[in-house]
Amino acid sequence: MSKVSTSVPGLSIAAQVPADIPLERSPGYWAGVWRRFKRDRLAVLAACVVIALLLMAVFAPWLAPADPSASSMFKRLQGIGSPGFALGSDELGRDMLSRLIVGARLSLFMGITPVVIAFVVGTAIGLLAGYSGGWVNTVIMRTIDVFYAFPSVLLAIALSGALGAGITNALVSLTVVFIPPIARVAEAVTTQIRTRDYVEAARASGANAFTIVRVHVLGNALGPVFVYATSLIAVSMILASGLSFLGLGVKPPEPEWGLMLNTLRTAIYTQPWVAALPGAMIFITSMSFNLLSDGIRSAMEVKQ
Repeated sequence: MSKVSTSVPGLSIAAQVPADIPLERSPGYWAGVWRRFKRDRLAVLAACVVIALLLMAVFAPWLAPADPSASSMFKRLQGIGSPGFALGSDELGRDMLSRLIVGARLSLFMGITPVVIAFVVGTAIGLLAGYSGGWVNTVIMRTIDVFYAFPSVLLAIALSGALGAGITNALVSLTVVFIPPIARVAEAVTTQIRTRDYVEAARASGANAFTIVRVHVLGNALGPVFVYATSLIAVSMILASGLSFLGLGVKPPEPEWGLMLNTLRTAIYTQPWVAALPGAMIFITSMSFNLLSDGIRSAMEVKQ
C-alpha cells in the first residue's frame, strides 16, 4: 500500500490506496476478505461496538429509561449512581442515560450522512476525472485542490456560519468538506485501473466508456474508496460535535453529544464525571469506526 496525498484539509489524514491495483476481483476474493477480517479480533470488537451503537440509536425510544426532555430543577446535576439516575442528571435535571441513548441518533446521523453523500458524489467526480484524463482531469482536480487551502475545521465553521445554524446546514457544510479527499482517492485509483489489460481489452472490443466504467472500473475502485470513506466517519462525528458545541449544528433542546458537552461545560467542576460522559461516547464511537476501517483495509490488502 502507498500513501497518496489525500489528507483531509487541516486534519492530516492520509488515504491508503493500493500502489498496484490487482486484476479483476475473483469470485472468492470477498470470501477471503471476510475470513481475514474475522481473524482480526480488534476489528471484530470494533464492529460489534458499531453495531451496538447503531441498534441503540434505532431502538432509542424503547431503550431510554426516562423521557430525555423531562427536566427538574430540584434534581439537577445528580451524580452517577444517584437514585433514579444511573448516569446522573444534567444542568436541567434531565436523565443523562436517556439523553445519551437518544442522542446517539443525531450524533450518528450527523457523522454518517455527510460521509455517505460525499462518498457518492466524490466517487462519481473521481471516476470522471480519472477515466477521462487530459484537460477534464486537470480542471476537476485543480478545482478540488482549492479546497485544500482551507483547514477542514475552519471550512466547516465558515460554511455553517454563512448558511446559519441547524442540522441541514451542518450536513451541507460537512459534505462539502469530505467530497474533495474522497474524489482524490477515487481519481487516483481510477487512473491506475484504466491502464489495466482488461480495460484495454474491453475498449478494443468496442465497449463504450459507460460500460467499461460500470463493469470493469467501478467494481475495482469502490473497495479502496469505501475503506477510506469509513475512516472519515470518525472525523465527521468529531466535526459535527464541534459544530454543535459552537452552536452551529444541532439546536437545543435536541439531545446530541456535542451539544450536551456544550451545555455541561459549566458543570465540569461540580460533576466532572457526568460532564465527561458525552465526550466519552464520542471518543468510543470514533475509535470504533477507526479500528473497523483499519480492519477492513487490512483484510483487503492482498494482491492476487
